[in-house]
Amino acid sequence: MTAPLRIPFPVVDEVSRHCAQEEEPETVLIEVHLPGELDAGRLRKAFLEALRRHPRILMREAPGPWYRRRYEWELTDEPDVEAVGFPPPGPGSLQGARSRAMAVAPPLTASPPIRLEVVTAPGDTESGAGGGADGRAGVATGTALLLTLNHTALDGPACLRILATAAEIYGGRDNSAAAPPVRPSETPRAGVPGMLSPWTPPARVARGAPDPYQGPHRGNGLLHSELSLPHRPKGSPYTVNDQLMVATALTLAHWNREHGSPSRPLRITMPVDDRPRDATMPIGNGTRLVEVPFSPEELDTSDLPALLNRTALRTRALKALPRPQLGYGATLLTAPWGPVTARGALTRALRRAAAPWMSTTLLSNIGRIPYPLDFGEEVGCAHAVWFSAPARMPRGLTFATVSTAGRLHLAVRWSRALLGHDDGAHLRDLFAHHLHSTEATP
Repeated sequence: MTAPLRIPFPVVDEVSRHCAQEEEPETVLIEVHLPGELDAGRLRKAFLEALRRHPRILMREAPGPWYRRRYEWELTDEPDVEAVGFPPPGPGSLQGARSRAMAVAPPLTASPPIRLEVVTAPGDTESGAGGGADGRAGVATGTALLLTLNHTALDGPACLRILATAAEIYGGRDNSAAAPPVRPSETPRAGVPGMLSPWTPPARVARGAPDPYQGPHRGNGLLHSELSLPHRPKGSPYTVNDQLMVATALTLAHWNREHGSPSRPLRITMPVDDRPRDATMPIGNGTRLVEVPFSPEELDTSDLPALLNRTALRTRALKALPRPQLGYGATLLTAPWGPVTARGALTRALRRAAAPWMSTTLLSNIGRIPYPLDFGEEVGCAHAVWFSAPARMPRGLTFATVSTAGRLHLAVRWSRALLGHDDGAHLRDLFAHHLHSTEATP
């Protein structure tokens, strides 16, 4: 019998593995709403075949002695566990699946480190995830797919690719990725305009009123909202992503002023993904992180067009800079100079020491979903997709956005040690307000 193929953990996976916490696990949730109902047997077969077509997802953490110098993924020919589940339908089934995604990560010791829960007739999405300033109530019938992944192994864009493959197998229709939007080519500028000193600690999200929470897994709080896509003048130098970035910065500056926090610079982490979206897309953690700075003075302004233009210059320059996924420090830290246990202890100690310099928050904008997620005539195409990124302390708050069917789907996720449900709802409403302020009259 041939031994399973082993792959050393990449830098992102190893850092995440060192800093894993059961109390507040780093999960990613993708929630897809479909107008029709799925056949359980056909979906299981389609999802299993999608996993086989992307074999890099069929992995588990390989066992090893304490003195090993690398964590390794062990690739498997078949899943160790049934990845697709169907919780009993009922008024609380959708919220229950979301709560599990926020509190319990799929284990790394069983292949694949994901789980897909299928909720039929999900009902009103307001229970913990809908509504808001421009939110619309969810459909009373249909199906919600909730794909939870362990972020130590995988990221959201990779698993969207898996779902698109499963949809194509289930419905027999083409789910190829649409061509990305054409951007005018520009020569990258030397340096990034408006950069702050890396030794300046950025603002932290002001503490709200956390809700009392009992249980072994505190997890995160989560709210979903559906908003209109922001308008912008034709030919404007900034993108919707820049509008979302400005809205995030204005929201946090507004929140911190309301809570009496001193005025400090903001740094907002932005994932950048350069992978292709077709069937050749590498599966795993493939995004790199950049940090977009904002000074207090430029956020205290009524000249939003100028702020949007400056933000566009920064984001384009940051995307163009060659840089390892987590920076050069993480690359050195994960070099196999000693046992993983020793390197893990050092990584955790450095993370605690560097907490004051960690970015204020994270904005993860997937953009327009490139796949139709078409499950065939009887089920239909996705009409809503939400994606939520981890919100562990010391950031304690993340915003994630996806564009589907001409609407913007926003997920606000927070650490329950920092904020409560009412705080999350207020931040959602502030975001919707400030995003609207970036719009141009159509």
